[in-house]
Amino acid sequence: MFGAGGGTSSYREAEETNVIILWGSNARETHPIFFHHLLRGVRSGARLIAVDPRRTSSAEWADVWLGIDVGSDIALANAMAREIIHAGLHDKEFIARATTGYEDFARCVEAYTLERAEAETGVPAAAIKEVALDFARAERGMICWTLGITEHHNATDNVLALINLGLLTGKVGRYGCGLNPLRGQNNVQGGGDMGAIPARMPGFQDLEDPAIHDKFAKAWGGAKFPDRKGWHLSEMFEAMERGELRSAYIVGENPARSEADQTRAVRLLSGLEHLVVQDIFLTQTAELAHVVLPAAAGWAESEGTVTNSERRVQRVRRALEPPAGARDDIDIISDIAQRLGSDWGNPTAEEVWDECRSLSPMHAGMAYRRLDELGGIQWPCPDESHPGTQFLHARLWKDPVEGPRAPFFAVEHDPPVDRLSEEFPIRLTTGRRLDSFNTGVQTGEYTSPLRKREALLISPEDGARLGVEDGESVRVSSRRGSVEVSVRFEPTLRPGLAFMTLHFPDQVSTNVLTIDATDPKSGTAEFKASAIRIDKLAPVS
Repeated sequence: MFGAGGGTSSYREAEETNVIILWGSNARETHPIFFHHLLRGVRSGARLIAVDPRRTSSAEWADVWLGIDVGSDIALANAMAREIIHAGLHDKEFIARATTGYEDFARCVEAYTLERAEAETGVPAAAIKEVALDFARAERGMICWTLGITEHHNATDNVLALINLGLLTGKVGRYGCGLNPLRGQNNVQGGGDMGAIPARMPGFQDLEDPAIHDKFAKAWGGAKFPDRKGWHLSEMFEAMERGELRSAYIVGENPARSEADQTRAVRLLSGLEHLVVQDIFLTQTAELAHVVLPAAAGWAESEGTVTNSERRVQRVRRALEPPAGARDDIDIISDIAQRLGSDWGNPTAEEVWDECRSLSPMHAGMAYRRLDELGGIQWPCPDESHPGTQFLHARLWKDPVEGPRAPFFAVEHDPPVDRLSEEFPIRLTTGRRLDSFNTGVQTGEYTSPLRKREALLISPEDGARLGVEDGESVRVSSRRGSVEVSVRFEPTLRPGLAFMTLHFPDQVSTNVLTIDATDPKSGTAEFKASAIRIDKLAPVS
């Protein structure tokens, strides 16, 4: 954000802040390391506010839980902003000096009265006002979010609505303040940092900037490579549907099970002329491939680096040799390059990293030696005398501001695409649990005392209304397909809301139900908001 694609704060700051808003994040189960830092803050007196449709295990620790209706985050954020402005608690000096677009933003949020917000979100007006004023009055405050904000058809606007609150109250660019997306998987941050984004080179440098493109081309011996933005994942599937994308090389991803509208995803992957999958397991996607390249496990069988949600780059060291037939990703990719006519030799992980930091200014000072000595370094780190950067955007507090000012964005409430109706009256939202990970490829083969079979979690009130028993098998249908699954009553769910995970696709193909309505800016599908119907199964005669 504001030109840097990472969270603004350090984990330590969560221990020393005054208010933490955990928005669309069950961090207790999905980000347990960060949650321990957050709890230290709570035990030191920080006020924790949880914004989540479910009363999650994270919300159990909160001073206030705002049980928001799925997909109404912008209405809530805008109403909070309006209350802060009307109370005169917005940071007028910071806004005037360090931001742009405030007038348009203020006009936009004026329409979001507490009464309208209560109607849109299901959160009582008094609770909205209380949280808004608490956050504004706090000397230090942080907003942290995860997929509950970003897995929507308007994901980018959701994030912008939260950023607006940080700017409005001057809670960015200072210690103990910040805007923090908690990354959903290990090294997601590192993948983005390295340019695994359609329009970015390593260090978030703009691919379409001729000077940046020329810098990389020169470093790579005059290599020719695209100078225009490519497709993100959702656009790739759209291109498959049009027949424009006929070949794919998939590394460490299982889209045959992780994509929304799974039936469509499998159909399109199966129709490719050439599919290559490079992975540590024979996933459901690999089973569709023409070529499978067995890879080493990055966390134990490879050398390299990972980057966490506080932008800390850390070393990964090989503890085990890969099993017979599996190879390090760098070796596989280098051999493919050679067969395509480019001899890269046999680079080590450190040599690849040194090339990266020679081209990415924000990584320039992160030699392996320093990463070892300092236990990791937070970017940006421009040279080898720099200690790394604990929090971002301190420049916004300089007078005059260094670099561009931070923009407000006027964003409007836009409800989920998959509307509730008489035929599909229940809102299904999806997520993760503490003991499992994504489509279960890395966790499904071991047991856990925490683990239960996949089930459709519904409120006891919905169970009674539908005439189903706890543990009974039912048919769950959306506008895209149906699955059979057992019901489990969950008292922390409100009537009209259901929950499932993606962890056990061999038991239940949850993504048969989800919708692939996609945010045009980020390419993220609306996993968090599907409309479903629950039917009793006909008795077996």
